[in-house]
Amino acid sequence: MDIRPIKTEEDLTWALAEVEQYFVSPPTPGTAEADRFDVLTDLIEAYENRHHPISSPDPIEALCYYMEETQKGPAELAAVLGSRPRASEVLSKKRGLSLEMIRKINAAWKIPAETLIQPYHLEQ
Repeated sequence: MDIRPIKTEEDLTWALAEVEQYFVSPPTPGTAEADRFDVLTDLIEAYENRHHPISSPDPIEALCYYMEETQKGPAELAAVLGSRPRASEVLSKKRGLSLEMIRKINAAWKIPAETLIQPYHLEQ
């Protein structure tokens, strides 16, 4: 099995090229090729997590993205939060999300609480 540690960007490029073939033609589970695919993807993931971490999204950006994708407007957020002015203040980052608001949004729209509790900058 031709596998090596991923220590550089060149190694990463090599590993990505190696696994690309498996997206076109997936290996049969339980075969050496399937094991090779699993090992390579684990190595790629570990390298990318160390060298190219993806930061958590801004909670309000995530909320706006969800609203856009589900075609919900400020009125629907106001219904969840119980107040139109509060929804407007949250969306304009003039008011931070409280724990109670996070719970309501999570319960109503299933946006992960882990996303909503991330710190973010409020506008002055």
